[in-house]
Amino acid sequence: MRSLAPASGRFANPSNRFGADYRAEAAAMGAPPVSIIDIHAHVHGPNAAALLRDAMDLYGIARIHSMTRLDDIPAMRAVMGERIRFIAVPDFTHPDRLAAHTNHFLDRIKAFRDEGAAICKFWAAPRGIDFGIEAGDPRLLALDAPHRRAGMDLAASLGMAFMVHVADPDTWFATKYADRSRYGTKASHYEPLERLLDEYPVPWIAAHMGGSPEDLAFLDGLLERHPNLSIDASATKWIVREVSKHPAPRVRAFMERWRGRVLFGSDIVTNEEHLHSGEKQSEMAAKASDREGAFDLYASRYWALRTLWETPHSMESPISDPDLAMVDPARSPLDAPTLAGKALAADVLQSFYRGAAERVLAQAGTPATMA
Repeated sequence: MRSLAPASGRFANPSNRFGADYRAEAAAMGAPPVSIIDIHAHVHGPNAAALLRDAMDLYGIARIHSMTRLDDIPAMRAVMGERIRFIAVPDFTHPDRLAAHTNHFLDRIKAFRDEGAAICKFWAAPRGIDFGIEAGDPRLLALDAPHRRAGMDLAASLGMAFMVHVADPDTWFATKYADRSRYGTKASHYEPLERLLDEYPVPWIAAHMGGSPEDLAFLDGLLERHPNLSIDASATKWIVREVSKHPAPRVRAFMERWRGRVLFGSDIVTNEEHLHSGEKQSEMAAKASDREGAFDLYASRYWALRTLWETPHSMESPISDPDLAMVDPARSPLDAPTLAGKALAADVLQSFYRGAAERVLAQAGTPATMA
């Protein structure tokens, strides 16, 4: 079992439990077999974005697709240049939540498309039920609600691919979503997705391995039934925890079978608050409190994902995973699962890291004709 060596003068944090030097680790790892497209991220804040750019340089990430706030696009381009592309998203900070996800979002889809966005995101995580109830409409973020179909109609007419977040980890359905009368079952969240996949013949990307990295057989069926569906392997902690549990031959067979339809993603979120201490505005902002911690937060995701997919190494993950404590009170929120590398073949990695994203993006750009 491999382990990360602590570096002199570095301190452990939840993204770097062993105090390793992720810059030195990148050099030891070397370049990936092909430069990587990260199809799923959330890049905010120019100084934080500059640190992310440094991590991208070290780990071979050529381009990143980000759910950046519309007004922040010029600032992110100033830092990233042509290495960043944008994904259309609603304004979740808008004071009128109902407007933000109805007519206001239609205006934003057009504006994002004018900025070159080729993907439109439709977030439908179970916790969106809570968001909708607070806003006055329990179906505000239901994937098949009429106002969301209006967004899909518009995005399809503009030639955009759809990205969707459906379901959440099994650990959450065992804890946060245990109230079935409110959240339903995990399986129930896929019912509208499967209907819409048939209704909208555009390229779809289901984030976070379709919301079910725990169940590769389920993903086999989903991908088999819907040829216009691809999945991304973002959400690093979730992916590391669940993919590591599967036998390596099973993962390699899955990635070979669906070559060209599984895309690399990180789900990294950058934030200016990561660079300084003091009171934080959100749980996400509290994940780092200085530049070193912020760099570790971003670089650790690329280190862990590349180690998972490229190597045969097995070790305790350097990234804390609070989900373990959610289902096992004996665990600490700072504990981490085993990271068990799957050592994918070079040609599979080339598709996963780059070719699959290029294929999906090439399919976008032509307005779809609805069935």
